[in-house]
Amino acid sequence: MSEVPAAPRTVSADPSSISLLLRPPEPRAGWRVLPARVVAMCAVELQKLSHDRTELYTRAVQPALWLLIFGQTFTRIKAIPTQGIPYIDYLAPGIIAQSAMFIAIFYGIQIIWERDAGVLNKLLVTPTPRSALTTGKAFAAGVKSLIQAVVVIVIAALLGVSLTWNPLKLLGVGAIVILGSAFFSCLSMTIAGIVLSRDRLMGIGQAITMPLFFGSNALYPLSVMPGWLQAVSKVNPLSYEVDALRGLLLGTHAHLALDFGVLAVAAALGITAASSLLGRLAR
Repeated sequence: MSEVPAAPRTVSADPSSISLLLRPPEPRAGWRVLPARVVAMCAVELQKLSHDRTELYTRAVQPALWLLIFGQTFTRIKAIPTQGIPYIDYLAPGIIAQSAMFIAIFYGIQIIWERDAGVLNKLLVTPTPRSALTTGKAFAAGVKSLIQAVVVIVIAALLGVSLTWNPLKLLGVGAIVILGSAFFSCLSMTIAGIVLSRDRLMGIGQAITMPLFFGSNALYPLSVMPGWLQAVSKVNPLSYEVDALRGLLLGTHAHLALDFGVLAVAAALGITAASSLLGRLAR
């Protein structure tokens, strides 16, 4: 007679695996999830550049014209005191800050477009915190502005502007540009959460960009401004961005600690305001 096959041996279950089946693993703490969500949102925003790089080329035209025409003309006139440096050198950091601001200040139009396309509603129902969505978009605007800043620095170097090439100072330039752009993009998204319309946002953006630019020290020092304009410049975040860029790129006297502190606080307040109004866009 054939032997009866032996019964398979019973494998004892691991108590730890049984506990995982009965109780799901603890979710990661919010402070551990938030940075990953911010990086993910920033990467999604930057992927849009790979589909159309025309924006990078067209936005380089205006700063090039400022340096070529305005900068070289006023260098010959010598009508503006510039602490003993050529005016085109003095102007270059201001044009870097201006071009970065012009990219960021209209960032709210994109979030209104996402609202109209239904993308924003889908993002808001995910577990991603609204602050992570806003921060990711803000720092994506900062990286775009940083690319624009590199273009302006190359143009300035070709025109003979004496800029520093110290790696640590260039890293500081990158940090300043990102912080400044993060604030202005959040300002744009905050306005978008209030007006809820692309046309209104475009009008407000065009109305405030030139006052922000001319009400700063980008074109001339504080000493030549009237008293009321000096007061405006001292509360204008763009002035602190320009002051830091001049100190890092040209080696002029600058209040770097104050500049970094003001821009960091402004960016944090901008993220808070934009995050609080993000849900209003989706209604």
